[in-house]
Amino acid sequence: MAGILGRKQQAKLAEAMSKRSHFSKDEVDKLLDMYTALTAGNSRLDRNKFRDVLHNTFDMTDDILMDRVFRAFDKDMDSVLSQEEWVLGLSVFLRGTLEERVAYCFNVYDMNNDGYNFKRRDVSMLKNSMVKAKQPRKI
Repeated sequence: MAGILGRKQQAKLAEAMSKRSHFSKDEVDKLLDMYTALTAGNSRLDRNKFRDVLHNTFDMTDDILMDRVFRAFDKDMDSVLSQEEWVLGLSVFLRGTLEERVAYCFNVYDMNNDGYNFKRRDVSMLKNSMVKAKQPRKI
């Protein structure tokens, strides 16, 4: 019975999140299933598991960059990702508008959280972390 209630709650969440993201309801549902598998049923995704996803799915290897991407997803800055942060973060990361992606990149590369960017240190980090764009992935 708990599984049925859980699926109903997830379906409602998927419907709501599809309206706030660039994903369809079915895609959000699959992302929520992925989230549940990654967290083994816990309510939050921690930094280490998120880094594993970035490494295994997107071939990211730069530790600083992976931490910055995590920080960009973690809107409430509690060091774990909720389901909402997971879906909305991936929405911008994978399908965001140009404006959303520019804001996201600025946030990732604003190393001092001072609102300024692209000093010599940032350009160096950007060069070291460039990833060739691949075809869009199906979820």
